[in-house]
Amino acid sequence: MKKEARLMQGNEACVEGAIAAGMRFYAGYPITPSTEIAEISAEKLPYVGGKFIQMEDEIAGMAAVIGGSLTGLKSMTATSGPGFSLKQENIGYAAIAEIPCVIVDVQRGGPSTGQPTCPSQGDVMQAKWGTHGDHPVIALTPSSVKETFDLTVRAFNLAEKYRMPVLLMMDEVIGHMREKVELPDPSELEIIDRKRPDCDKDKYIAFKPDEDLVPPMADFGIGYRYHVTGLVHDETGFPSNSTKVADQLIRRLVDKIEMHKHDIIQWEEENTEDAEVIIFSYGCVSRAARTAMKALRDKGVKVGTFRPITIWPFPEERLLELAKKVKTIIVAEMNLGQMVLEVERICNNVTKIDRVNKVSGDIIYPEEIVAKVEEVL
Repeated sequence: MKKEARLMQGNEACVEGAIAAGMRFYAGYPITPSTEIAEISAEKLPYVGGKFIQMEDEIAGMAAVIGGSLTGLKSMTATSGPGFSLKQENIGYAAIAEIPCVIVDVQRGGPSTGQPTCPSQGDVMQAKWGTHGDHPVIALTPSSVKETFDLTVRAFNLAEKYRMPVLLMMDEVIGHMREKVELPDPSELEIIDRKRPDCDKDKYIAFKPDEDLVPPMADFGIGYRYHVTGLVHDETGFPSNSTKVADQLIRRLVDKIEMHKHDIIQWEEENTEDAEVIIFSYGCVSRAARTAMKALRDKGVKVGTFRPITIWPFPEERLLELAKKVKTIIVAEMNLGQMVLEVERICNNVTKIDRVNKVSGDIIYPEEIVAKVEEVL
């Protein structure tokens, strides 16, 4: 059966992916450049039996998403820089209470109100460290409109599978760009739902994990009674001042992602077999990096590209393997150096690290990457 081709915006593809994954609740607050995600969700959710609510601010939007997920609905919110900052406390709540949900950050220039209509990749480290304490993080970043659809589905699947908030880190270019897209038939998609308890209601222990370290999750309102808190808690969900309980809880939260990293981490690489230089990039910058690589290859320069699709957890094992074979890794990103810190942490003693950075609100162009490669060779 021939699939219908559509001209689609990245933000629209995000909503299509979310609904295909089973999103039935959206709560948020409009903010450029993510507002189309809220608008299209408001339009389309009623047709699939879902609910949309615009909250009074970003903090309440995140709180409402937590509440929607607790009732059993796959829930999502979308925002940009300042709103992402406001959501951090409740993202931490979702992490410690193990509440699956998806948070989309369509990144724009900052800090503060910054450049609302200009692209940036300045929230990469905030995605990892924005909320306090030790906690697991899964963050995905698309580089095309079609991949935005795919990764939104994957974000929901990972949130449900590992019972945690998952971040989709877009940027303004990907959010507002329009491309030809052929969406898969719903029957072709792998859709994962959260584990639910199969025990008697009076025997349910809300935070007792299975062997995969993920506890089954009961929906509020169907007879399972349990306590949810942002405090350190034992397996029953009630707060505890025990240092042993605290240690066990935090380590389990982190370990449930560490032990499944090979299931979670994704990356894409091209022409790395004989490369002397690797261009490391993500999001919209990876499009410029690929064009730069082709131009340099035409000149006989052995250049490859490496694109993390999962930025957290970071694909360090594969990157280290590549670092041992090349002369230089050039990190191109629209900030003054965030993901390069991870590359340096992993590869600094193995190969040379260089960078291309931009914070003007303009994109990084292929010619700028070509110039940097030619400079270091």
